[in-house]
Amino acid sequence: MIQLEKKLRACVVGATGMVGQRFITLLENHPFFCVTKLAASPRSAGKTYTEALGGRWKMKTAMPARVADMVMVDAWNIEETCRDIDVIFCAINYDKNETKALEEAYAKAEVPVISNNSAHRWTPDVPMVIPEINADHFAVIEDQKKRLGTKHGFIAVKPNCSIQAYVPALNALRQFEPYEVVATTYQAISGAGKTFNEWPEMIDNVIPYIGGEEEKSEQEPLKIWGTHENGEIVKAKEPVITTQCIRVPVSDGHMAAVFVKFRRKPTKEQILDAWKNYKGVPQEYDLPSAPKQFITYFEEDNRPQAALDRDTEGGMGVCAGRLREDTVYDYKFVGLAHNTLRGAAGGAVLEAETLVALGYITAKN
Repeated sequence: MIQLEKKLRACVVGATGMVGQRFITLLENHPFFCVTKLAASPRSAGKTYTEALGGRWKMKTAMPARVADMVMVDAWNIEETCRDIDVIFCAINYDKNETKALEEAYAKAEVPVISNNSAHRWTPDVPMVIPEINADHFAVIEDQKKRLGTKHGFIAVKPNCSIQAYVPALNALRQFEPYEVVATTYQAISGAGKTFNEWPEMIDNVIPYIGGEEEKSEQEPLKIWGTHENGEIVKAKEPVITTQCIRVPVSDGHMAAVFVKFRRKPTKEQILDAWKNYKGVPQEYDLPSAPKQFITYFEEDNRPQAALDRDTEGGMGVCAGRLREDTVYDYKFVGLAHNTLRGAAGGAVLEAETLVALGYITAKN
C-alpha cells in the first residue's frame, strides 16, 4: 500500500447533505486524507458543524467528534475555502450552472476537485471515472489544465450511482463485445438524499420515475467506455443501452436487472470467470478503499439482496447474481451496488486515492 509522508488536507464542500456526511465518515482516520475544513451554503457559514446540521445527521455511525465544533465556511468564498487545502470533495446541492462555476473556481484556485455532482460529467476534458474501469481517462486532466490555465487545479467526477450496479459487470465482459443492453434499475431512497423518516410516502410504495436518471443511465456508460482524442473524452457508440429507473422502498442499495446481447457470445463459465478475476488500478495499488474482490457473484437464486449484500467489501464491492441464458437476449443477470458508498462518496474517495497513486494529487508546497 502507498504510504504518504503526511496526510493531504481535505475540504468537504456540501458537508451538511447526506453525501457530504458520508464523505466525513469515510475520511475519518483515512491514511491519505484529513478533513481540515467544511464548507456549505452561506447560511451555514460561521456556525459549528453541529449547529449547521441542526440535528440532521443521517449516518448510522456517530458524527466524528473532531468535526463537531469545526466552524463552517461559505462555499462561495473561494479564497477561504481553498486556503491551505490540497483536495476538495464536492457534494454541493446547487443547480448545474452554479455548480460548474463553483467547481471551476476551486480548480482555478489550484485545488483538485473530486466531484460527486453531475454538472461536469459531460464537460469534454473532465474525466468521469470508475477507477477499476477507466483510470486511463485521467490523462485528459493535462488538457483540462491547459484550458483552465492551472498547474495543479483540475476537476474529476464520478458517474451516476445507479450505473455502478451493472457497468462494472458489463465492463468485465468487453472482450465478448456486448452491443445491446436493457437495464431496469431499482433505486434506494438514499439516492434522493432521503430517509424513511423524511419520506414516509415511500413506505409500501414504488415510484416508476426518477427525473433525469434514464438519460444518465443510458449515456454515462458510453463516456466511461470512450476514448481520449484531441484533448477530450469522446464517448463510445456501443453498446446501445435502454433503461427504466424506479424508486423502491429500500434505504440503501441500487439494484439492476440486465439483459445483454454479445457479438461473441460467451459461455456462462467464461462470464463467471471474467467476473471473478476482474481487477483494476485500485487493486493493483492496494488502495485503502479498494475492494479486494471487485465483483462478487452469488450462486443462490434469491441473491444478491440489498439488505444482505449492499455492504459487500465494505460497501465498495459490486454484486451479481441470477446469471442465465435468455430467450430473447443472450444473457440476463441482476446487479447490486451500495449507492452512497460505491455509487457516491466512497467511489469519489477511491477516485481521489487513485489520483494520488498516479501522481495527480499532491501536497501543496
